[in-house]
Amino acid sequence: MKKILKIILLIFLFSNPLHANNQFLQEGIDLYKNKKFVEAKFKFEKDIVFNPKSENSYLYLAKIFKEEENDSLEENNLNTVLLLNPKNEEAIYLLTLLNIKISNFSKAKELIVSFNSVCKKMCSSKLELQSRLDNSLKSE
Repeated sequence: MKKILKIILLIFLFSNPLHANNQFLQEGIDLYKNKKFVEAKFKFEKDIVFNPKSENSYLYLAKIFKEEENDSLEENNLNTVLLLNPKNEEAIYLLTLLNIKISNFSKAKELIVSFNSVCKKMCSSKLELQSRLDNSLKSE
């Protein structure tokens, strides 16, 4: 009986879902960096199954959909990132670019204000966002 309990305990320890979760995320990032988007997407989706609040998986899915030019899925995933973490600079930045692309200038302006208030790592991108918005407004 003790042997069976030890085996069950070992199986439980080595099949830890948190370990699998981190593994799927890292594998997805590696695949993304190698531009293997279909495989990466699958890994990020698996990560989300284990951890529905995986901010990074949603962010990388948004980046993949950006590459695939699927604006609606990109936007959905960026909005999910911002629901999980309203101060995610990269998500705000990407969502701003997307709103400029789809000519939703009022939303882009709101996002620039939000970006300016939370930026820490990407503050050098403030001017770029404003410049892109200004250029898009001029061409309207």
